[in-house]
Amino acid sequence: MRPFRFSPALPQNPPFTIGDGLILLGIATLLYLGARLAFDAPPVVTGPAISLAPSALPWYAFLSVGRMAGAYFLSLLFSLFYGYAAARNRTARLVMMPLLDVLQSVPILSFLPVVLLGLSALLPEGFAAEMAAVVLIFTSQAWNMTFSFYQSMSTLPMELREAAATFRFSPWLRFKTLELPFAAIGLLWNSMMSWSGGWFFLMAAEIFQVGDRDFRLPGLGSYLQMAASEGNVPAVVMGLITLILIIVLLDQFVWRPMIAWTDKFKVEMVEGDEPPESWFLDLVSRAWLLEQFGVRVWTPFSEWVDTRLQRPAARPITMPEAEVAGKARLSLPFMVFVGLFGLVILYGGYQAVRLLGTIPGAEWRTLGLGLIATLLRVLVALIITLLWTIPLGVAIGTNRRLATILQPIVQVVAAIPATALFPVLLLALLTVPGGLNIAAVVLMLMGTQWYMLFNIIAGAAAIPLDLQYTTDLLRLSRWDRWRTLILPALFPYIITGAITASGGAWNASIVAEHVEFGGQTHMTNGVGALIAQATVDGNYALLLAATLALVVTVVLINRFFWLRLYRLAEERYRME
Repeated sequence: MRPFRFSPALPQNPPFTIGDGLILLGIATLLYLGARLAFDAPPVVTGPAISLAPSALPWYAFLSVGRMAGAYFLSLLFSLFYGYAAARNRTARLVMMPLLDVLQSVPILSFLPVVLLGLSALLPEGFAAEMAAVVLIFTSQAWNMTFSFYQSMSTLPMELREAAATFRFSPWLRFKTLELPFAAIGLLWNSMMSWSGGWFFLMAAEIFQVGDRDFRLPGLGSYLQMAASEGNVPAVVMGLITLILIIVLLDQFVWRPMIAWTDKFKVEMVEGDEPPESWFLDLVSRAWLLEQFGVRVWTPFSEWVDTRLQRPAARPITMPEAEVAGKARLSLPFMVFVGLFGLVILYGGYQAVRLLGTIPGAEWRTLGLGLIATLLRVLVALIITLLWTIPLGVAIGTNRRLATILQPIVQVVAAIPATALFPVLLLALLTVPGGLNIAAVVLMLMGTQWYMLFNIIAGAAAIPLDLQYTTDLLRLSRWDRWRTLILPALFPYIITGAITASGGAWNASIVAEHVEFGGQTHMTNGVGALIAQATVDGNYALLLAATLALVVTVVLINRFFWLRLYRLAEERYRME
C-alpha cells in the first residue's frame, strides 16, 4: 500500500452546482408547504400522560425498541438500494451523491416541526406522531450506513472485480457473493452506530413541543425526558438501567453473533488466531429447529430468489468506473410529470423567497454570526474526536481480546442518550466562564464521536492479517507500520466517519445550544439555538432561513474539503 500522503492531482469539480440549487429549492418548497399545512393543524395538542412508575418501563422499552427496529429496517433497505445505485451507475451517482450530501446535512430537528404539524393536519394525532418519530430515527440512522455501503462498493479490490467479470457474474450474483459480503463488516459496525445514534434522538422523537402543541409518545425516550425535566433522579436512574439492560441484551443476542458471523467475509489469505466468538451463535447454529428451517424454508426460498433475479450476463461485466449510461429516451408522461414537478418547485421556491423577505436585516446578521460560532464548535468537536478515536479504534479493531472487553463498554456508553445526562453536565459547567459554550461542544462530542469510532473499528477489523504479518516480517517500526499500512487502510473509513460525525455535530447543535432545564432556558450564540428558538416561537420564516443557511454551509464544506478526500480514498487507498 502507498504511504499516507495527499495527492495534488485530484480532479476539480464545482463546489456548488445547478443540481444543488434545485435540491435546496426543493427543500425550501417542502418547508414552505409544511408551514402552510401547519396553519391547519389542531391549535392545541395534548399527548398521553407519561408514567414514571418503574412498572411502566418494560412496555415503554418495547415500544421504543419497536420504533428503532422499524426505522433501522427502512435505513438498511435505503442504504442497500441507494448505495448500490450510486456506486454502479455513473449518471445516477452525479445526482444521488450530491442529494445524499444535502440530505445528511439537513438538521432533522428543524424539519420535524413542519413534518409533525403537517402530518397532524392530515392524519390522526397519534398516528402522525408515530410516523414523525420513525422518520426522525430513520434520518439519524440511514446516512452513515449509506455512506459506508457506498464507500465499500467504491473501494472494492480490483482483482475481485476482475474475477467477477471473468466468470461473467450476473448483477444479482455479483451483489450476493461479492459486493454485499465485502461491505458486511463496515455495514455492521455502522448499523451498531445507527442504533446508538437512534437512542440519542429518541428523546426528541418521543416528546416534541411546538407552542401549545405537545406531541408525545409513550416510550423509553419520553420516560427519560420527563424524568430529567422534573429532576426525578430515581426515575432517571431506573430509565438508564433499563436502557443499559436493553443494550447488553442486543449486544449478546444480535450484534456479537453478527460480528462473529461477518468475520468470515474479511479479505485475507490467512485465518486469525483469535476469531471473534459468540456463545449465542454457537448455540443456535447447532439447533435442530434452525437446521430444519434452513433446509425446508430458507434454502428453497433462496433458490427461488436466485432463479428470479439471476439472469445470465450477456456481456462482460464492466467496472463501475467504466459504466457510462446510454442516452435515455424520455417518454411523454415522464416529461409531463417533470414539468408539473418543476412548476410546483418554482411556485414553492417563490413563496419561500417571499417568506424569507420578511426577515429583518438584524436577524440575518445574527444568523451569520451564529453560523460562524457553530462552525467553530463543530471544528473543535471533530478535532477532539479524531485525537482519541483513531488510536482506540485501531486497538479495538486489531486486538480480539481487547475488543471482547471494550466493545460492550463502548456500545453501552455510545447508546446512552447524551440529552439525558446533559442537564447534570450543564449544572456543573454553568458556573465556569464560557461554561455553556463548553457544554455545547461536549454534547456535540457525546452525540457524534461514536460515528468516527465505529467506522475506525470497522476499518481496523477489515485489515487483512496477511498484511499485518508482512509488516511483522519486515520488522517495520511502529511509525512505518502506521504510515504504510494502518493509516492508508483506515483512510476511507476515517473520511466516511468524519462526514457523518460532522453532519451529526451540526444536527446536535440544535439541542446543544438551546437547553430548557428547571423552568429556565439557557442559550448560547449559534445557528442551532436560532433554529430551536424559532421552533418554540413558531417563527417559520427564521426557521426556514436558519435551516437553509445551515444546509448550504455544510454542503459547501463537504464539496470544498470532504469530497476531495473521498476521491483520494477511492483512487489511492483501495485495498489492492
